[in-house]
Amino acid sequence: MNSGDFQIDLAGERLLLLPERAIYWPAQSTLIVSDLHLGKAAAFRAAGVPVPEQTTAATLARLAHAVTRTTAGQIVCLGDLLHARSGRAPSTLQTVASWRQQHIQCHFLLVRGNHDTRAGDPPAEWDIRCVDEPWDYGPFTWRHHPAVTPGRYTFAGHLHPAATISGLGRQQLTLPCFHFGAQI
Repeated sequence: MNSGDFQIDLAGERLLLLPERAIYWPAQSTLIVSDLHLGKAAAFRAAGVPVPEQTTAATLARLAHAVTRTTAGQIVCLGDLLHARSGRAPSTLQTVASWRQQHIQCHFLLVRGNHDTRAGDPPAEWDIRCVDEPWDYGPFTWRHHPAVTPGRYTFAGHLHPAATISGLGRQQLTLPCFHFGAQI
């Protein structure tokens, strides 16, 4: 556990909240992420919106760091792996394919989300298993859209929770965060 990690217990399992915007489940060697939206900037550029490049590479670098330091054997993505069909630019596809080759030892499961429905499943060479929600694994139910599953704790993506910190002089900083409730 690193100094930036935060330990919680849920459904009898120890989990680590990581600064890399991921949750690590040590007992199952599983890294949990959601809403990566790979290719989002490429989709915006395809629509004529000038946005920075390399956002997919930055997201994958953050994920690679989490995989390396936890030695996770599996990644579960709770939806919206890809942003849009128009984001499937050749450079985006190649960037992700190269990343997967570097981390091929890590099994990857995608619980499809609303963007995945429109963007389509990832290319076969990425070796990502795709399932529809809900998907049960251990004491948890895994979804993209938040919904209660009786008798189980549900992990979901989709909402993009954030915390805003205000400072002097109308300064504000909005940062992604985790959100936990009684059942979701």
